Amino acid sequence: MSTIKEFQFSSNHQFLRSLLCWADHHYTYTGFFDHNDIEYPYGGFQRVLMAAHQGFDLEIANQWFGKKEMAAILSYDYKNNIEKLKSNNRSLVDCPESIFFIPEIKIEILVDHVRIYHADPQSIFDEICALNQNHLKNPSIEISALTSRNNYFENVKDIQNNIVEGDMYELNYCLGFEFESKNWNPIEGFFDLMGKSPMPFSAFFKAESKYLICASPERFLKKTGDKLIAQPIKGTIKRGKNELEDSLLKEKLLNSEKERAENLMIVDLMRNDLSRISQTGSVKVEELFGVYPFSRVHQMISTVVSTISEKKSLMEILHATFPMGSMTGAPKIKCMELIDQYEDFKRGWFSGALGYIDETGNFDLCVVIRSIILDKESGKGYFAVGSAITYDADAAYEYEECLLKASAIVEVLQGN
Repeated sequence: MSTIKEFQFSSNHQFLRSLLCWADHHYTYTGFFDHNDIEYPYGGFQRVLMAAHQGFDLEIANQWFGKKEMAAILSYDYKNNIEKLKSNNRSLVDCPESIFFIPEIKIEILVDHVRIYHADPQSIFDEICALNQNHLKNPSIEISALTSRNNYFENVKDIQNNIVEGDMYELNYCLGFEFESKNWNPIEGFFDLMGKSPMPFSAFFKAESKYLICASPERFLKKTGDKLIAQPIKGTIKRGKNELEDSLLKEKLLNSEKERAENLMIVDLMRNDLSRISQTGSVKVEELFGVYPFSRVHQMISTVVSTISEKKSLMEILHATFPMGSMTGAPKIKCMELIDQYEDFKRGWFSGALGYIDETGNFDLCVVIRSIILDKESGKGYFAVGSAITYDADAAYEYEECLLKASAIVEVLQGN
């Protein structure tokens, strides 16, 4: 990427559609990231596309950390390389455990112009503009739930028995859904999901025939200079039909003892994780129980920060903190063992991490939730949603919370 050039464009939405189609056609690996103009503590993703022909795993990425810019995705099942754990459940889509790539092209999308980093930016811009892609509606797809409502209730009861027995305090239990279609276009699906559920950590990621369409509200970990920022989400409630109802629901979430207890447990877990790679005494909770509005839900988000110890490698940082505690429960290792026992699918990229790293070693990674994962070659895809199960959790409420989190994805897949 030897040349940088800026170009004006008239339609942001049209350009983005053409951009993704162009990158999907020309490159084996593509990562497009977007903040959707949503305000978020410490900001959301930059609006940028990166693409390349070659990908590699975390071990190689570790050697390039602080030297090269990279896009990244990490499967939840990478946990097995960090702890003595296994993932024995059925794989719905065979997701690579870690994929990184150094961009051969980078395109930053600004308010009314783009900045292209490439040896021949003019020809790239001309090619993208020439595509002039039109909106093509995706077919409606049948979705199959892997777990019945009755089985969910039974598993919640068993998880609560584990809590009584002292195995853990809270467990993030997830439900999987699968579908199959060789005619479903992931680019159209991405724009449909962005329209229904715009999020600060939205992304379109392609690795060979595997696609991830991400509409995540949750940051896993951000590094800026020597500062680390983790922002676990625990606590969800629907948006109201009007301003008064919305305000009442927000207050209900903020004052919920159960949701605050769940959030606090994960905050403590994240404080412990960060302390393993941070300067002594530097771990602090900047915001506890912050409630933030999104298109369909209010979320309770806390912000934990620290000052990183000198000369920590990317692998050291990830091995100390991954996966995000909000997607496991506490204590983390025991919860991950029990997750494999109670869930009936291999999580794969779901509840892993996704984002980008700059050449100085700064990075921003989100938690892969509210996302669709598709293998275009086989036509098989899946998504999953979950919630925290505690001793006093109500199974019916938790089940409905899961369906609320899945609602935008269900509408996208069913063409509503």
